[in-house]
Amino acid sequence: MKRIVLGVQYDGASWHGWQTQLTGNTVQDRLEQALKKFTQADVATVCAGRTDAGVHAIEQVVHVDTEVDRETFSWVRGVNASLPSSIAVRWACEVKPDPLADFHARFSATARTYQYVLYNHPVRSPLLKGKAGWAFRPLAIEPMRSAARHLVGTHDFSAFRSSECQAKSPVRTMHDIGIERRGNIIIFTLHANAFLHHMVRNIVGSLIVAGSGAQPPDWLSEVLHGKDRNHAAPTFMPDGLYLAKIDYDSKWKLPQEVTSTLPWIV
Repeated sequence: MKRIVLGVQYDGASWHGWQTQLTGNTVQDRLEQALKKFTQADVATVCAGRTDAGVHAIEQVVHVDTEVDRETFSWVRGVNASLPSSIAVRWACEVKPDPLADFHARFSATARTYQYVLYNHPVRSPLLKGKAGWAFRPLAIEPMRSAARHLVGTHDFSAFRSSECQAKSPVRTMHDIGIERRGNIIIFTLHANAFLHHMVRNIVGSLIVAGSGAQPPDWLSEVLHGKDRNHAAPTFMPDGLYLAKIDYDSKWKLPQEVTSTLPWIV
């Protein structure tokens, strides 16, 4: 039995999230259908992080166990031949067993990076529908950066956690939050050991509150330490959220693509 790792990219706008559902209209369902056609056997996938409806992935990492013996690039071309245009396998590799533990797409990950793309303009753009969130009030970058600094470190992120979150602990370590403006586009980059359900969208919504001047930057510290979801901003729209990168130990030698940001933003 071989363990094959795939780097998967998808536009989540037309999908009901990653995880399989009865409707069958999920990324996992379509990927497993394509894998079954390629391998001529049922294949179960395990991903690094489940994404919600409307959320995209620049590089989702998935592993599968199979008896099929093919060249790694054959996995890319063969599986992509049965995938819709909104989903693509970007790379594939076989991971060798480790004496201490086998590779696992989720549990072997050491950190994750999400990016949120926000269109900040008085008038919405139909060309960015499904690709970016929208905030019509002018946003100041420095207050948002000041507010974001309160979230860096190891904290209880209950205030930014969905009521449907199934994580056993709300404690996460936020390594960094970067915020940059490119014209009318603002890009939030959040790097942490792991994220809670809706955590990124809840944080972005709260940073927007600080950026608009509705609350001072220190307000985010009060929200964080208050641990009350009702005190943070409402969950922001999923349109601009991208799972950007999954970090792993270099011993696994994954051929991950080096992507600093989204390919369509210059």
